Amino acid sequence: MVKPSASNPLDSLVDLACRDGVDVRPTLLRVVTDLYVQKANHSTEEETQFVELALGLIEAVDPHTRTIISATLTSYPGAPAAVLEKLAGLAAAATGAGAEAGQNDLTNLFFSAPPEERRLILVNLDVAAGKPARRVMPVASELIRRLESAALNRNPGEFGRVLERALNVDRDLAEKITGDEHGEPIVVAARAIGMKLEVLQRILLFLNPVIGQSAQRIYKLTHLFEELSAQSAEYMLTIWQTNAGRRAFHAPVYWNDERPSLRSNPKSTARHSVETDARPARFKINER
Repeated sequence: MVKPSASNPLDSLVDLACRDGVDVRPTLLRVVTDLYVQKANHSTEEETQFVELALGLIEAVDPHTRTIISATLTSYPGAPAAVLEKLAGLAAAATGAGAEAGQNDLTNLFFSAPPEERRLILVNLDVAAGKPARRVMPVASELIRRLESAALNRNPGEFGRVLERALNVDRDLAEKITGDEHGEPIVVAARAIGMKLEVLQRILLFLNPVIGQSAQRIYKLTHLFEELSAQSAEYMLTIWQTNAGRRAFHAPVYWNDERPSLRSNPKSTARHSVETDARPARFKINER
């Protein structure tokens, strides 16, 4: 590679990248980064050259490429702080723009993204929001106990039903969170409702076999839980609740989750209604 001039290191490379009308800058940035991380140590000149190249290309490439570069450098000891800060700032700005374009878009983006992109969205969400998230009251300990029990019994249906109530989201989203095979949505939910780490770990081990059978996945989700701020989790939960047209609430310790029976006898129901109406008002108060 021809060494670019110190005054403007991108002149020759960018001109070459765009000469034939095909933008190869994303590929160029990935190649330069891959070459950089192949060496354990760099001279001052190599470090300076990479930083100048990367900073110039980062803004010109698409968000997906920036996510790949960020993941590569994050796992590399001694990655240039200036490049990491630039990537984090652009990720936060992109997340903020997505929120302005529509919170539903951010929800779809989050669920469709691979694990590393999800992590970047979450850890930058409080910065991108620009304002404090609405505080979500921790749910009752009884609900958390029931979530754990459903997971330990490998009952995703029951887990999703209790989670729907705990998060105050719609059924489809609760089932989507429950069945997600990467696990980040469960981490968000756990952080937002005040679940303890050891409870979350037990849920991850038993609820979804795809997650539970991967020690590496459990480790990464544990790290995400520790890295994720309560504000970011609560902000994401607020978005989920807003999309569902609901408001945050504090779930009581005991709540009536019984569904009306679909097998009830119409005649007996009608008879019961007549008998109920004939009773004194003080008895009607106790009717369920």
